[in-house]
Amino acid sequence: MSFTSIVKNEITKYEPNNLGNISLLSAIISCGAEINDNIKITTENAGIARYIYILLKDSYQIHPKITVRKGYNYSKSLLYILELKKSNDFLSSLGLSNSILPDRFIVDDAEILRYYLKGVFLMSGSINDPKTSRYHLEFVVNDEEYAKFIMELLNTYYLNSKYIKRDNKYMIYIKEAEKISDFLRIINATSALFYYEDIRIYRDHKNMTNRLNNCEQANVDKIIETANNQLKDIELIEEFGGLDLLDEKTKIAAIYRKKYRESSLIELSEIISIESTSPITKSGLHHRFKKIKELADRIRNKENVN
Repeated sequence: MSFTSIVKNEITKYEPNNLGNISLLSAIISCGAEINDNIKITTENAGIARYIYILLKDSYQIHPKITVRKGYNYSKSLLYILELKKSNDFLSSLGLSNSILPDRFIVDDAEILRYYLKGVFLMSGSINDPKTSRYHLEFVVNDEEYAKFIMELLNTYYLNSKYIKRDNKYMIYIKEAEKISDFLRIINATSALFYYEDIRIYRDHKNMTNRLNNCEQANVDKIIETANNQLKDIELIEEFGGLDLLDEKTKIAAIYRKKYRESSLIELSEIISIESTSPITKSGLHHRFKKIKELADRIRNKENVN
């Protein structure tokens, strides 16, 4: 079962709330109904079909006709079609007397707005399993004006949703993991939210660990590269004159670098400070290796060597 189906099955647990149910049904009709002489609501989810049937029966004493048939294009899934007679009074009570955009009373309260968004998700929403490579929540609708309307509703909760045209439909989407978690919280998909957060935290921790490991490896590589370059400079000086070309303190730095070939500057400065009578800081040691490099570069320029 997909994560989308898990979320939808969770939020179809019946919650009696007369005003909320009206808002929820309004969203279901706007997103998932074909309105002509009759009103047809089509879904591939048997649980959603059962849920809509109960909503209509309990809220309006309407018993829609249910038809089950095979999906289009040789799909193995079944389509569940709920059909009821078109009634202007029924549509008006859902705030849908004039268009698919509902009247303000359907969404003008924080609690019933949550029900409306629940209905929108049931009929047009999908969400990636957080175990996949990307976080993604989307709603696909037929009308651009309605897409903008849904985007604005989502953004009243600061979900940073956006919309684009896709083929002949419109997609409203959210890509930020934290915002998707907020949406699951808004529609009261509590179990799905806990699962989503567990996976998200695990992935974030794993990504952080990988970044730290990569950073640490990059630092190690840099230390080794620096030490190797210093050793090349020292070997060149030895070949064309010897370490006696260096002053005594710089000569000590060269000797210790040859002895401790993979130590970082801070490690080498501590070793020299302990083993010799000349304590030195990391910056002081850096200055000595700078003098070694300058001498090596002069030799290279004079002798024309790499």
